[in-house]
Amino acid sequence: MVIEFDGTRKPTGLEVYDPIEQRRLHVRTPTAVSPTPADGRQFCHPVDTACSIETDSIVFDQLYGVHIHDEDGQSLCSLSANDSARFEEDARFLGLSGPIRVYTRLETTGLVETGIGSIHVTFDEPTTVTIGARSLHEQPAETITTTDEPAATMQAVSALSSALKTTSPERAWPTLRGHPPLIERGDRLEIPSTLEQPTTNVTIEVPATYQDIYAVSPLAFFLGAEIRESEYPAIVTDVATYDLALGMRLEDDVARTLKHIFLLECLVRTEGLYRDDLRERHLLEDELPFDFFDTYHASLTDRLEAYLSVPFDLVEAHIPRWPLTAHVPSTPEGVELLPFVVNELGIVREPRGTRIDALSEMPSPEVADAGFVRSAAPLSRSADLQRAPVFGPDDGAPTDLVVPAVTDESIEHAWFGSQVPRGASKATIEAYQNQLDRQQRTQSIEILLVCNDARMLDEHDVLDDAYGTRDTLPFDIHSEFGVSTDDLASLLTDGGYDFLHYIGHATPEGIQCPDGNLDVRTLPSVDLGVFFLNACQSYEQGLALAERGAFGGVATLGDIVNEHAVETGETMARLLNLGFPLRAALEMAKETTTIGDQYLIVGDGSADIAQTDGGVPSIIEVSDTPSGYDFVLRSYSTKEFRVGAASEVNLEPATQKYLSPGRVDVTDVQTGEAHSYLTWTNGPVLKHESLVWNDGLRSLDIC
Repeated sequence: MVIEFDGTRKPTGLEVYDPIEQRRLHVRTPTAVSPTPADGRQFCHPVDTACSIETDSIVFDQLYGVHIHDEDGQSLCSLSANDSARFEEDARFLGLSGPIRVYTRLETTGLVETGIGSIHVTFDEPTTVTIGARSLHEQPAETITTTDEPAATMQAVSALSSALKTTSPERAWPTLRGHPPLIERGDRLEIPSTLEQPTTNVTIEVPATYQDIYAVSPLAFFLGAEIRESEYPAIVTDVATYDLALGMRLEDDVARTLKHIFLLECLVRTEGLYRDDLRERHLLEDELPFDFFDTYHASLTDRLEAYLSVPFDLVEAHIPRWPLTAHVPSTPEGVELLPFVVNELGIVREPRGTRIDALSEMPSPEVADAGFVRSAAPLSRSADLQRAPVFGPDDGAPTDLVVPAVTDESIEHAWFGSQVPRGASKATIEAYQNQLDRQQRTQSIEILLVCNDARMLDEHDVLDDAYGTRDTLPFDIHSEFGVSTDDLASLLTDGGYDFLHYIGHATPEGIQCPDGNLDVRTLPSVDLGVFFLNACQSYEQGLALAERGAFGGVATLGDIVNEHAVETGETMARLLNLGFPLRAALEMAKETTTIGDQYLIVGDGSADIAQTDGGVPSIIEVSDTPSGYDFVLRSYSTKEFRVGAASEVNLEPATQKYLSPGRVDVTDVQTGEAHSYLTWTNGPVLKHESLVWNDGLRSLDIC
């Protein structure tokens, strides 16, 4: 049993809990209820667990996407904030798209009303309400074994598309793209018989090289295509042939083609099960040369013909912001990384870049004078930035610093090469594998704060006000001061913490403790989720955590000034507390703090420590205009809301849904509307390049 249902007394109702992902949703009822097990086969959508309660109304305490479905699962209508709809005899299910998928079976008529932060369902008479829930925790179904022969690698990578749950335009929904099977290297090719690749009449032809096979892997996955050897790259269908890599690198063309097809599938899917009023469709529909209804019902190859007849320049501005680009070495070992990258539809690139001979990101003399640094060694200065020629994946040592050739394509650029990246994350396969082994966690989110320098207590005090401030989530915060090497080793290996925030000193050789340095590389394993090592030169220790059990975290390459480290620490803490993943939190820290550029992600940048209050995490950017305000809402993907999810703004006049992650501009917002929106919307607000921590009623000071 993946999902747990428990009756609650204060307040009365039902708690729905996912113990693997630590996600929860509370359902309030007028009086106490006693849930009884129910048959999940009553639902047209898959559920892990179901229960029944007796009541005349229910209230969901967070606002997520709401759809009313008929018996066959067809969406009859969807609701936005401050909306309402009656459900009559033809309505059978109420669906909620949150961090846990929840479906309510409707046995009588009634009314659904959505507010700013909750969903009220009132039945016309007391009734038995059956609630089903499905965890969004995904595991690879099988493991494929392949030899190092390119021909076998092609077959193995082609089989990743067996995780697609449909080849209709609905596959643009993240929940209909399962986690691809794992790939491991062995003595012979073995593809489990339980893996069924879709029949699509689409092949992708490429030269038999690791570089080309890896580059097309996300496109082959999304298209359900077979990869075959050919001298010239192309997509081949029973309708047409579409050449690739004409006038550009194959990886560049694959990135364009994948995004191009993906966007148009998102638009066409609005003719299907979920008929959302999608902003991107409104902006493009009149310029597209095909009929949406006819295209939705067409074959995949006919849809491709329609999509690829559209100039890329026409759709480019409307493509969601891509969450991940992975720089994967073109080596036999690289194939084992692909299932994790493809799971996010990540773009795959060769690890090319420019070597940096000296670290230039040490504090300048002016910054250093502002306070002491968090280094266990004397402050050193680097020479001017020295650059070496561009190198390929086989050049350089693990200690070499490199600036990747491409760093502006996605929210996160994950560098899987052996070198240390600047301007990208240092990704490790172990961080992804660690999450697959994740077992049930405690009911509360366990956070460990370690402060090993009394002069840095200011940051600890700030963090007390940053973590655990959300009423709907249980946090358990533990603070430790002056922790010895043995005690820190025990906390890391046996503590089972979901998040570690370390404040103190470090060197590449260890984390500083009162009795010496703890070198994490000497530990056999750690029991830890996410970490933030707010200390100088903590990269090597962060990498060791990610390789020994942690999911991912943030560390530093050089020395950092304490005063500015406190600023960055508070920003990261507040964003992580609100449900931002590492990649989104660090991007904002780099944009809004003094030394944010000196931090990098180690491990999996999609890791997080908490769910959001409702939908995708977003930054609200506000600027003054002569007649009011302009708003920009920047949304980020999460593990539950991956690329292709639909979100909404709830700010007049922008009432349509939009694709996430992305950006929505809302101009000429009147003062009253702006005040109302910020009053009822909790979240970070960006104004004058600084973050303001909007907690609702205090937000009137922003405008």
